[in-house]
Amino acid sequence: MFDKLFILSQYVTPQLAVSRLAGRLADNDQNPALKNRVVKWFVKRYGVDMSEAAEPDPTAYPSFNEFFTRALKPGIRPVAEGDNTFVSPVDGAISQLGQVSGDRIFQAKGQSFSLIELLGGDTQRAEAFNEGVFSTIYLSPKDYHRIHMPLAGKLREMVYVPGKLFSVNPATAENVPNLFARNERVVCIFDTAAGPMALVLVGAMIVGSVETPWAGVVAPNSSGVKAITYEGESAISFAKGEEMGRFRLGSTVVMVMPKGSVSWDAEQIAGKRVRMGEAFGKVGA
Repeated sequence: MFDKLFILSQYVTPQLAVSRLAGRLADNDQNPALKNRVVKWFVKRYGVDMSEAAEPDPTAYPSFNEFFTRALKPGIRPVAEGDNTFVSPVDGAISQLGQVSGDRIFQAKGQSFSLIELLGGDTQRAEAFNEGVFSTIYLSPKDYHRIHMPLAGKLREMVYVPGKLFSVNPATAENVPNLFARNERVVCIFDTAAGPMALVLVGAMIVGSVETPWAGVVAPNSSGVKAITYEGESAISFAKGEEMGRFRLGSTVVMVMPKGSVSWDAEQIAGKRVRMGEAFGKVGA
């Protein structure tokens, strides 16, 4: 009953206004007493392990977003070695993973979503990933919220796709059709030794914004889909395990790879928790 009411409430809530207000409040550094109360409550409520953080004192961060996007201690997330090893880009729980079926990606319990829509509505952009493999990883409030490269790669394109801001927790994934191709998102396409790689950073209710090292905070664009290509001197290379983005309040990452490029490790299954840098798959079928 609670799940049904929660889902219904998201349809009637002014998602964008609420989420943008939350983002502004989370960035505010003018009321440290209030910020400290909120941060302490958050740590206790969600069981955040501050012993892993580079700055373990939760009150030392100037704003809630600085706390939320906190760095980890050096070396605490070793990146699995090997040029053929595909690693997890984030800390989180695997929502689903498997094969792209034509244009459809499995979501949950009979739900699926469109690959073309997920990647911004461009058929040519999506074509390379037809019949490929995907994995969707959900970041809970307690998780580390920086996103890292699963493979070394060069940024080819970034696409901002406006959309809804439904929650992306498991209950919503089971009940809201086309969820990940419906929410606001930032699509990042990289060229790698295994072929093109799509990392899709999906926004959600109360997510303040997405941030990348090359574009800073990716601001909402009311005029529609906005694609930026990177080539020549503007192309940016990233090493495996290097940070490529942050959720300023948490969400979900969808990874998509071409057919035959990567096979997921057998132990990676829906529901399993993963950590950034751990071995997730192997390059080659």
